[in-house]
Amino acid sequence: MNVIVELRQYTLHPGARDTLVDLFEREFVTGQEAAGITVGGRFRDLDEPDRLVRLRSFPDMAARARALHAFYGGPVWQARREAANATMVDSDDVLLLRGPGFAAPATTGPVVATICHPLDLVAFSDHFERHLRPALTAAGTPAQALHLTEHAENTFPALPVRGGEEVLLWFTAGQGAPRLPDLSLPLESAPQHLRLEPVRGLLRLREQDPEEGV
Repeated sequence: MNVIVELRQYTLHPGARDTLVDLFEREFVTGQEAAGITVGGRFRDLDEPDRLVRLRSFPDMAARARALHAFYGGPVWQARREAANATMVDSDDVLLLRGPGFAAPATTGPVVATICHPLDLVAFSDHFERHLRPALTAAGTPAQALHLTEHAENTFPALPVRGGEEVLLWFTAGQGAPRLPDLSLPLESAPQHLRLEPVRGLLRLREQDPEEGV
């Protein structure tokens, strides 16, 4: 099933990542779900200690607009936005995608998101399915959750998204970046690899205070 997916990368003030993780896990997961947002994977970037990466999804662009208006105009965000914004240097690094979404359980190990910027998205998508996917599977790092750029207009302009670029991305299990052939011809630049550790903030909070609701 293909849905509208946001991949959001937050650059945070030094030392503030766990503060935002705890706030998000305590308050914003249930708050966003109540507004109609499907909350996907939340990850600490293993190479950037001040970066948090997360995904969320929506059935379509109209539903995205309704859900974001409901959440950001609602009591959960309004009561805690100053605390959340105080952790952030930048929250505008957002890819608007179409794909299945991705939610690695908090009990799994690290994953890698590989982000490619093809010169021709349609041709590279075909190349991926014909050649790269079988090669990744044969190497023991099968591709999961393929996503492509969504070209629809941003229906919630209060939250910017990156525009003017073509993206194809997927996830693989493990800490190491998947081995790829030379892709210099079909891509604008070398693939980007985000090594990500699933957030375990909610589990840790429950261990600290098992009587407290979230």
